[in-house]
Amino acid sequence: MTIGERIRNRRKELGLSADDLAKMLGKDRSTIYRYENGYIGNFPIDVLEPLAKILKTTPASLMGWSISPSLPKNALPILAYHMTPVVGEIACGTPILAEQNIEGYEPCPDFVHADFCLRCHGDSMVGAEIHDGDVVFIKSQPEVENGQIAAVEIDDGDCYNATLKRFYRSGNTVTLMAENPTVSPLVFSGDEINKIHIAGRAVYCLSKIK
Repeated sequence: MTIGERIRNRRKELGLSADDLAKMLGKDRSTIYRYENGYIGNFPIDVLEPLAKILKTTPASLMGWSISPSLPKNALPILAYHMTPVVGEIACGTPILAEQNIEGYEPCPDFVHADFCLRCHGDSMVGAEIHDGDVVFIKSQPEVENGQIAAVEIDDGDCYNATLKRFYRSGNTVTLMAENPTVSPLVFSGDEINKIHIAGRAVYCLSKIK
């Protein structure tokens, strides 16, 4: 069970609506739905603890961590991490994780199943609480469902540029939608679809914004 499913199940057990939880947590309803639907941003202590208090549970229970009986109920265990490659510009004809495409590494909690990550630039995804400088972890997969946030490689002729957008496919048209009304969608149809490649699905975000 994911943290989003645990949040949703506990909210319903308590008879709370998404609006109720949003108001009590000081967030908007769309943020609660993002938490519950599997795209989980970073949960710093100053969000995780009040969320657990509202849901009358513990941070560890929401995260799915096992706590030793000898520890206090509100104890948070030390997380195990593994290093995940940060992908920058992707050379044409090379696998996304080829050495020349990797610009560094970021620590990723072991409970997050990701193959690589992207460092975000700009404000095109602020509506999904993904901000400039955030690190988004990606699980490699060739397809995503409509509406999911995907890492997509776009062939610009000399190299592939990876972008993070909501993915929508309708017939022979693919639309990459930003989470910012000031940013126009990227639309590919017909042979243009050959210019894009789904690299994976966003599964976790380490945010600088608390």
